[in-house]
Amino acid sequence: MSFSALHRKQSLIDVVVKNDHMLIMFLMLEAYMQGCDASILLNDTDTIVSEQNATPNNNSIRGLDVVNQIKTAVENVCPGIVSCADILALIFLHLLLKYPLLWYVPTNKVPLGRRDSLIANIELVDHNIPSPSFDFTQLKSSFAVQGLNTTELVTLAGAHTFGRVHCSVLVKPLYNFSGTGNPDPTLNTAYLQILRAICPNGGPRTNLTSFDPTTPDTFDNNYYSNLQVHKGLLHSDQVLFSTTGANSVDIVNRFVTQLFSLRDLRLQC
Repeated sequence: MSFSALHRKQSLIDVVVKNDHMLIMFLMLEAYMQGCDASILLNDTDTIVSEQNATPNNNSIRGLDVVNQIKTAVENVCPGIVSCADILALIFLHLLLKYPLLWYVPTNKVPLGRRDSLIANIELVDHNIPSPSFDFTQLKSSFAVQGLNTTELVTLAGAHTFGRVHCSVLVKPLYNFSGTGNPDPTLNTAYLQILRAICPNGGPRTNLTSFDPTTPDTFDNNYYSNLQVHKGLLHSDQVLFSTTGANSVDIVNRFVTQLFSLRDLRLQC
């Protein structure tokens, strides 16, 4: 079963295409720990505390409405047959195929037959999704727990080519990094002033700024070139390039000069 077979109306595919920045981040958060089991889609009930309420996901996951639209359309064509988990995997494949020059995709098919999770695990999310304040050692350890190496870590970090961050996440690195009363020393000083204008100390925590200040709505490798000039928005972004002796530095440099590949990336989906 292919994505196009499930979605016969072009308008439905357009919904996905127009919301790639939301869906890529959504899928990354969904698949990081237990693969595409659709557990993130479960809402609060008397017996379930939704993973949507987990600290890393709160105010971060967008695109639930898009997934719900797709699920409704699929149900109209194939009622009671296609799981939400399979739909997420098919959306991921569709997004990868949309950018064939950026991501090597070895096939245009994906195995189906996943069952949807019946439980959510908010504690697992809270304890395993990497924090934006992580240093390189912490990032590497966190990804290793998921069976991912440094190349895969740097590749997956490239999902930050899209997306926005609330000022609530940036206050400490901009004004009181690690309790020093000073900004994160890895930040480009001119970029620091731009971010402080967007997120003034004591100002609204709901203001948004883009992960990629150069091409915020384009899927490209500028995320990596930004790291070379110390414009990684999160500390956990910038440490991939700024950590002395880290094997991630050469990988970042390579991704700046050549298109990166998912040939060897063990996709959770």
